[in-house]
Amino acid sequence: MPSGYIPILIFLAVAIAFPVVAIVAAKLIRPSAPSLIKLEAYECGIKAASDSRGRYTVRFYIIAILFVIFDVETIFLFPWAVRYRTLGWFGVGEVAVFLAILIVGYIWAYKKGALEWV
Repeated sequence: MPSGYIPILIFLAVAIAFPVVAIVAAKLIRPSAPSLIKLEAYECGIKAASDSRGRYTVRFYIIAILFVIFDVETIFLFPWAVRYRTLGWFGVGEVAVFLAILIVGYIWAYKKGALEWV
């Protein structure tokens, strides 16, 4: 086996062992005194009105996905802003194309009604 892989295997072993050891140590060290009150879903004294496993509407997931997709734009714009002067007009053109595609996505989502909560 090539010696270049040994540091990777050591890192992998540490990465696997660390959380396992931490969880086992926490289980051995922590105090454990379960009771009926502690095992209830809520410790505030109020009984649950319904099952907590209710279903969310699909619209919630659509808005969450749109938020993640369109919020990632800042991650792509930050390196461009840092190297703005060195990129010149080519960088401006690239960002203009990126933002144009992004704006088309916003318009499409708005026309589909994905951005309306009610």
